[in-house]
Amino acid sequence: MKSVPLKAFPRSLVQRGAVKKLRASGRVPATIYGRQAKPQNLEVVYDDISDLLHHSVSENLLVDLTVDSDARAKRLALLQEVQHHPLSGKVLHVDFHEVAENEKVTISVPVETVGEAVGVKTGGGSLTHVLLKLRVRSLPKDLPEQITIDVTALEIGKSVHIGDIAAPAGVEILGDKHLTVVAVAAPRAEEEVAATAAAPAAGDVEMTKEKKEEGAEGAAPAKDAKAGDKKAEAKPEAKAEAKKK
Repeated sequence: MKSVPLKAFPRSLVQRGAVKKLRASGRVPATIYGRQAKPQNLEVVYDDISDLLHHSVSENLLVDLTVDSDARAKRLALLQEVQHHPLSGKVLHVDFHEVAENEKVTISVPVETVGEAVGVKTGGGSLTHVLLKLRVRSLPKDLPEQITIDVTALEIGKSVHIGDIAAPAGVEILGDKHLTVVAVAAPRAEEEVAATAAAPAAGDVEMTKEKKEEGAEGAAPAKDAKAGDKKAEAKPEAKAEAKKK
């Protein structure tokens, strides 16, 4: 990953109201930390950081940070985290992680695919991205902006695992080698779609059950009524026998 220059300034304003004024003036609050020095509050020009992000493949940036009035001329740092406004998307805060040129670092990089999978093109399947990012480790200069996978030869039912990916020179891809990164899923069969459409809804099943139960409850009184009629018919005969005696 090629480093890009960025200028920063020491920041003394940390209160919420002061930070709002800072943003209103066209500056973005920032923080830099690392093992080589204590954490320090900084600020960068909004247009500078926004322009860098706009022209970058991802938010993984390696910067040669020049801090105004700092004893060290430059600091090599990774753009560790960027906070955006949830509605406007504007940059609200950035964190830098100072690194050494000869020290390996670990970051997450996005996964991108190139080509059209044969399973999609001729078989009607669909390409599924199981992992959108991968963890990689390397020296700062070797860090990739993204991991690219060629899926042209991927057939239906086939997938690419972490262990199948050829890492760039000097880069180690971390994680379980058996984890799936991208796959081509088979299209749903017409019979399966038809069966799903024809299946009765849960509400219909419940209604049918309720009707049966209602019918069973309605039949019971009729049976009792017949028994009552027989008893009613038997009573006059019983009275006649009693008179004869």
